[in-house]
Amino acid sequence: MTYQMREQPGVQSAFETLTRGIGSCRDFANLFMEAARFLGLAARFVSGYLNSPFVDGSSGSTHAWAEVYLPGAGWKGFDPTSGEIAGSRHIAVAVARLPEVVSPVTGAFFGPAGADLSVGVWVSEL
Repeated sequence: MTYQMREQPGVQSAFETLTRGIGSCRDFANLFMEAARFLGLAARFVSGYLNSPFVDGSSGSTHAWAEVYLPGAGWKGFDPTSGEIAGSRHIAVAVARLPEVVSPVTGAFFGPAGADLSVGVWVSEL
């Protein structure tokens, strides 16, 4: 089954992701965590940034993935959205047992009528 990306806020259940065939990186991380827990492994949710190749003026984005505790190896990150092991491109900002506890970066802008706000994320190596 091919999954489509979901852009709405919040995290849907693993069951919803499987039945709807659509999900965000947060949804896929949640599904991965549920599968790991079903196998008896400890799992946690990670929210942060992904350093990706420079495309259309953007070089990074907010992102979510999961970590699983592997006996003898410790916590290891897995990115089910991209199908890779979390590595140097994955920049963790927050970790929790439940995805609902870790909100993506949010904010509000108050300004005069007609004001405009443009926000972006740039991730680069030092």
